[in-house]
Amino acid sequence: MSDRTHELVVRQAQAMNTDIFEVGLYKPARPGAERRDEMLLRTWDLETLVGSIAWLRYQNADGRNIYIRPKGEHSLSLVDDLTADALERMRHSGFTPAIIVETSPENFQAWLNHGRTLPKRTSTAAARALAEKFGGDPGSADWRHFGRLNPFSNRKEKHRQPGGHYPFVRLIHSTGEVYEMSKEFLSGVEAGLEQARIEAERRRDWVRRHGDSQKNGAVKTIEEFRQDARYRGDGNRIDLAYAVYALSHGVSEDEVRRAIATRDLSKKGTTERQAEYLERTLRKASQAVHGEELAR
Repeated sequence: MSDRTHELVVRQAQAMNTDIFEVGLYKPARPGAERRDEMLLRTWDLETLVGSIAWLRYQNADGRNIYIRPKGEHSLSLVDDLTADALERMRHSGFTPAIIVETSPENFQAWLNHGRTLPKRTSTAAARALAEKFGGDPGSADWRHFGRLNPFSNRKEKHRQPGGHYPFVRLIHSTGEVYEMSKEFLSGVEAGLEQARIEAERRRDWVRRHGDSQKNGAVKTIEEFRQDARYRGDGNRIDLAYAVYALSHGVSEDEVRRAIATRDLSKKGTTERQAEYLERTLRKASQAVHGEELAR
């Protein structure tokens, strides 16, 4: 089993076309337990990853799910929660995945190799467009989402089998190949982003010329949203409402991110979970403002 585990981990990692990986070990909180969800994050090269297999197996047996993604910007997009039919459509339409992993019986994740490293914004837009095109999970469509690492078990409680066992994550395909339609697809994604940029610049210019009707030209701050009685102090609603407003008025995503982070986000969990909350909020706001343009 050890030699086989070694072989499968190496095959998936090598097909990911990167030198450095981030490995996440996630343990959900048990119902009624006082402790929160836990995520251990490790940054490893292939040699360290392989040398840590025994430790990963121990952590997996102790209830942690094992995930992997490239470190930093990269050439891949993860499409999550796919059916076998969706995979067939991908293969027959020029979108053959570089990696296919069965995460639970008849449920799959696919990594597509674009053939070149993508900036974060382009990478997120490509992931969203692929999820929409093939029926993947839009909530997992961003530039840095984790995928499962085989051949460890999927410890989600809903997958627990009779006798208390969990299904193993299976590596189905691992050529690492660049999909056939990569150039055409990315051209469309980048054209959509450019159009969105032009529209955002138009909105920004309009604000500069005409100003905000309520604040004599000044874009509202997040503090004004926090003081607005309509939101009844609900931090999540305030963050999303502000993000939609700010993006539609030409404020950059980084500025919005920093504004939201001025409140205490510790209730969201670890630093990793807080960052995921920020990205999730920005993603929802961006979709509300120009989601159709990004998905072209």
